[in-house]
Amino acid sequence: MLDADPGLADYGKLLVYSAMAVYVLAFLAYITEWAFGSRSRVARTAAALAPNGAGGNGDGGTGGAGKADGGAAGATAASAPAVAVRRGGTTSVLERPSTAGTGGGNGPTVVTRSGSVGRDNVPDGPGAAAGDERGDLYGRIAVSLTVLAFLLHLGGVVLRAVAVQRAPWANMYEFSTTFSVVAVGAFLGFMLAGRNVRWLGLPLVTTVLLDLGLAVTVLYTESDQLPPALQSVWMWIHVSLAIVCGAMFYLGAVATVAFLFRDRYETRLMAGGTPGRVATSVLERLPSSVSLDRFAYRINAVVFPLWTFTIIAGAIWAENAWGRYWGWDPKEVWSFITWLGYAAYLHARATAGWRGRKAAYLAIFAFLCFLFNYYGVNMFVDSLHSYAGVE
Repeated sequence: MLDADPGLADYGKLLVYSAMAVYVLAFLAYITEWAFGSRSRVARTAAALAPNGAGGNGDGGTGGAGKADGGAAGATAASAPAVAVRRGGTTSVLERPSTAGTGGGNGPTVVTRSGSVGRDNVPDGPGAAAGDERGDLYGRIAVSLTVLAFLLHLGGVVLRAVAVQRAPWANMYEFSTTFSVVAVGAFLGFMLAGRNVRWLGLPLVTTVLLDLGLAVTVLYTESDQLPPALQSVWMWIHVSLAIVCGAMFYLGAVATVAFLFRDRYETRLMAGGTPGRVATSVLERLPSSVSLDRFAYRINAVVFPLWTFTIIAGAIWAENAWGRYWGWDPKEVWSFITWLGYAAYLHARATAGWRGRKAAYLAIFAFLCFLFNYYGVNMFVDSLHSYAGVE
């Protein structure tokens, strides 16, 4: 094996810093998109959920839009911005396009049970820009900046790989930078595929900045080679799969949290309540609870078999490196707990009594187990997987 090249590693770190600077600009652009979108009236959910087409008292926003007062659905629609709103799953992923244009059709064989029963006719929100042209312009700028930051970020990861002459995910710094670049890449991939997921941009860029900030300060490790026991092709297979699964689980977790807020908002409207101005301004622009629920479920359902294989690949690597497939190491235990969490979630989704919020709590619990498996075990628990900074 060749020695690591510290010069190239420094250039890679410089690219990561540059990516962080551009991510900050993207963050500001996403914030501006949401701010301009708050000027538009978007009270479609209230109109769809109110009995006999009567709209609830949904606030239209904070920027002088005033009240989207209760009245006929036609009046509410007239006050809404002139944007095209699709129904029933504009955030749908991992399925073939429907000829009916409703997001259904010839999807995967996994069973989709909506968490919000009886709300299939609630339209998705118009997005962060809410139909405001300037808001939409800032949204497009934000996506463009995200693409630029992603390319710089990816360049930093690739230079690190060239510098160390191995896979660039052998310690917590490398894992974190690669994890976040995969998450951003998945987001941009959904955008490229025509999925309406721009609402993910703000929480995604925020957490990527936190992740990279932690990586370059607390978690940074100088470029070095792996111990001989871990120099294996299984590192490419096992750890790369763990990164992909974690990034996709993260997107599913964001959608699940958004589902919980949106579901509570819709429930309150159905009960005749009047949510606050900020809640209305934000939540009216998100996809419906049904769309968010399906988005999170399909991601978790498709990624779960990959996570299963990740654990199996890890066991094979452990046998090659340490002479045993399973040794109840803390990392192995928490990987299995994470697997159980997602298995329980998927099982709950197949049981009518555990749809909706209860199942969503299970999904969040499973993702928290994944986070503890990475940060908690590596930083606070004595484990074979965390010695010398090795993930």
